[in-house]
Amino acid sequence: MAFISKDFRSPGEAWVKTEGGWERLKVLECGGKRKRHHSEGSSGYQDVEDVDALEEGTGMPPHYHITIRCTREIAGFNGLSEAVKRLDFRRSVRDRKRFHYICAFLLLVSNKGIASLPGSAQRQLLQMVEEVASHVNDSQQHPNVLRGLALKLEHIVNQENQKCWGKPLGSTYLWKEHMATIKRIQRVASQIEIREPDPEAKPKLHELPEECVREIILCIADHRDLESAAEAWDTMAKLVSEQRIWRELTRFHFNQRQIHTILDLDKFKQMGEIKDWKQIYHQLRRTYGVNDDYQFAEVLALCRSCCCLFWPSDGHPCIVDQSPDYKQRLEEAGGQLALAQPVPPAQFLKYFSL
Repeated sequence: MAFISKDFRSPGEAWVKTEGGWERLKVLECGGKRKRHHSEGSSGYQDVEDVDALEEGTGMPPHYHITIRCTREIAGFNGLSEAVKRLDFRRSVRDRKRFHYICAFLLLVSNKGIASLPGSAQRQLLQMVEEVASHVNDSQQHPNVLRGLALKLEHIVNQENQKCWGKPLGSTYLWKEHMATIKRIQRVASQIEIREPDPEAKPKLHELPEECVREIILCIADHRDLESAAEAWDTMAKLVSEQRIWRELTRFHFNQRQIHTILDLDKFKQMGEIKDWKQIYHQLRRTYGVNDDYQFAEVLALCRSCCCLFWPSDGHPCIVDQSPDYKQRLEEAGGQLALAQPVPPAQFLKYFSL
């Protein structure tokens, strides 16, 4: 006869009942405060003291330990659903530094096909898109990002309906839930309207001096946004045509070695002392390409010491901090402390079998 322990789902694990269903406590601890579903049956799986501490937001910062390489001694599996929960992607949507990173991740997953993912991962991703819709509706910013995700979801649904007897493969109940979520997202995307600012609000953009507008333009890191800004307003078109704007943009994206390599070309040597930095930038872009990571204000990082994914602004519990002897042993062995490396959305997906 099978032994049924106190927690029959996974002996030794502590489970908490949330609005999204049962979830392991160690997953909820990464990401701070979560909303718990109060019921009579939930007290059998988690002590009240632990849950209260969780709801007070005393948990660890969002992080997720991954397995880079499987060996005979180390065998592991990276789960996308658990990684999304542990890194707190859903709440990170409302962080303006992480918004574009999360949306780029969602678009990449949608291109690979949501239907091929496990059911829990599908639910998590659609909840994240719904959170994006709510955030865009509240903040009145980035409606084009939401419309792009809504169109991609509609395309996925049309593809799935053509696969097998006109119905998506998988759980019928799960897909009914997905369809209801997608319809809510599409309804928000179709009804959203950007409200006009208060006509009495001062100062307006066109009332600012050119020096202030120039500082705003210098913060733009994408040449396409510069070209769009030039088409929107004559003053911006005048400022965007300045050599300083394109010179700073070139130095932001490319190093000195790459710039000198292009400047050594004959057609740029003939320019003399006055350089056309817009032409130089586009030549560098065609030669070396532009690093898309610069469009994100914050990018996930991978700690080389403990193989942990984390948000740099939050940090993570690292072996270097937890073991005082680790740093000393490493220095005695002649090694150096490994630095964290950035993980763009495409690289993040490579850690999982999709």
